[in-house]
Amino acid sequence: MAFDLVQYFAEQLETQKPELLPHLSKEDKRSHIAEINALTLGELISQWRLNDKKVYQEITSPDDLYVQEVARHLTTSKENASSLPRTELEELTAAIFKRQLTELKQLHDTGNHTLQSIRELLLGQIEHLSGQADNWVWSTNNLLELKGSKPIIADELSLEESMKEFNQMVNQHTGHEQEEAAPIIPAWSKVAEPLVAVVILWVLYSAVCNIFA
Repeated sequence: MAFDLVQYFAEQLETQKPELLPHLSKEDKRSHIAEINALTLGELISQWRLNDKKVYQEITSPDDLYVQEVARHLTTSKENASSLPRTELEELTAAIFKRQLTELKQLHDTGNHTLQSIRELLLGQIEHLSGQADNWVWSTNNLLELKGSKPIIADELSLEESMKEFNQMVNQHTGHEQEEAAPIIPAWSKVAEPLVAVVILWVLYSAVCNIFA
């Protein structure tokens, strides 16, 4: 399994680029950065598939013009469904993509990587990217094999809430059973009860008299 660049880049962006999206909450900031992190890394993989030598050159000798071209391409794509404003989105995309190329160059230089080892590293990120973003990201960067990989997570209930709902369900079910099992007593039977009792007593009295007669 290839080294997880997805998580590595996310950690580096959080520590090295704290100035990104300062007006958003911590949760929203992480969500948007995670989307663009997946978007730009996926774009790098797609471009590698088309022309590995060119991308290898951009990794070993990062160029700001290349960064801007990629950011503009991704931002203007009709598939891009980011909720960020266009200008802010392009700036964020460029900043994240540039950081990724910087980190890749450092990994390349310190690890004595070659074109072949970088190929294995990049293509190995597909499994790490799986499930990390919504379908629009994969449509934008053309990693179509990852569409549908993000699971739909239902809201998790706490154990206490789950037990409460379970008990309510059981009680309702038991209540229905008791209601169904209980005999239906007509109102007129209550009026007739004294008469029935008198008849039963008369029958018993007659029987006793016959025995001792």
